[in-house]
Amino acid sequence: MVAHAGDNSWMLEQIRSVRGVRHAIVLTSDGLLKVKTEQTATDLADKLAAACAGLTSLGRGVGDEFGSGGDPKQVMVEFDGGFLFVRGAGDGSRLAVVTDPVIDPGLIAQQMQLQVLQIGERTLSTPTRAR
Repeated sequence: MVAHAGDNSWMLEQIRSVRGVRHAIVLTSDGLLKVKTEQTATDLADKLAAACAGLTSLGRGVGDEFGSGGDPKQVMVEFDGGFLFVRGAGDGSRLAVVTDPVIDPGLIAQQMQLQVLQIGERTLSTPTRAR
């Protein structure tokens, strides 16, 4: 189960049920927390949201320099103890997932895509702010 003041807690139930997922959040492009899983403390979720916004910004810079620009489709970080995945989830929103180290990264990415499609990118959209 998930908890959030805006009663959008249903958004993360499917991804949270995937084996190895520790935390899942939805954040705005500027790093504000929208939804979090119940087992994720609010202060931790806020830190994660801010970090994910920074990673997305870094990815955008790399894409501008070496790709065709725009927001990155997905950012993945492997660290001692797990992985962090961040992907777009509608205009102005991101879905972020922290996992245990023993998972299939492809499966997590696929489940994140399914979660976004099931919710509907429109539901997750937030107004885009000027950069």
